[in-house]
Amino acid sequence: MCLAGGWLWVSRWSKVRHLLDMPTSRIRSAAQGYVELAGMLRDLPDVPAMLAPLTEKPCLWWRYRIEEYRSNGKRSSWRVVEKGCSERPLRLCDATGDCLIDPRGADVLPARRERWSGDLRHPRGQPPSGMFAWLDGNRRYRYTEERLHADEPLYAIGDFRTAEGGRQGLDLQTAQGQVVREWKENYAGLLQRFDNNRDGQLDQAEWGRVRLAAGLEAEERHRLASARPAQHRLARPAESLPFVLSSHGEEELASRYRWHAAGGAVLCIFGAVVLASQLT
Repeated sequence: MCLAGGWLWVSRWSKVRHLLDMPTSRIRSAAQGYVELAGMLRDLPDVPAMLAPLTEKPCLWWRYRIEEYRSNGKRSSWRVVEKGCSERPLRLCDATGDCLIDPRGADVLPARRERWSGDLRHPRGQPPSGMFAWLDGNRRYRYTEERLHADEPLYAIGDFRTAEGGRQGLDLQTAQGQVVREWKENYAGLLQRFDNNRDGQLDQAEWGRVRLAAGLEAEERHRLASARPAQHRLARPAESLPFVLSSHGEEELASRYRWHAAGGAVLCIFGAVVLASQLT
């Protein structure tokens, strides 16, 4: 109890500090690295709609859990028998641009959450509502489904990276070497282009022409890449930093983590008191 409460206290309080200390960035001007973003969720272009597995409602992200009520003599409890979580990228948009988010490994806190029960391992149709929901108690299975929908607000904090769009400078020597290595994979074609005396090998002067042509090719590739729109991505940080996606605002999210930290502190102190009483 002491160790679990201490871990909960420290981890949740660390998240509070990261959330409150990190300024919100605009997607177009965000620095590379650990950032905080806020915007609206939008559909991915040219990607078919996704349906949640239990309710079959269209959404952008889902997570579900199926529990079974098991009784063994005097003891009974709900046991998780099946669970899952979607991994399709999310598209976050603000007034300056959009960013693809890889949700794998994120602490996702959606506003849409439904829980109901039934007698089948996999539910059929929509969850009951109103009077039918009240009459649906004491069933064998319990279902929980959480979802993120298009046109909902999203708060995100994680590792931000931008590719193309002129954001990356050209390391000519490295790029030139990469082009030469690619050309060497088709050595016959390389000889056909640069072996002027047709002796079946490339002398020093011919290798100089190869390097010159490879440098020009590398510069042209960089120019074409810089002309393409920038692609922004947010993913789980490599370090042990919070990766959070939430439908709730920053203040509400920080308040929730404060309560978790307080509960962890109480559990830690209670565990320490129990341990001390056992040792005395």
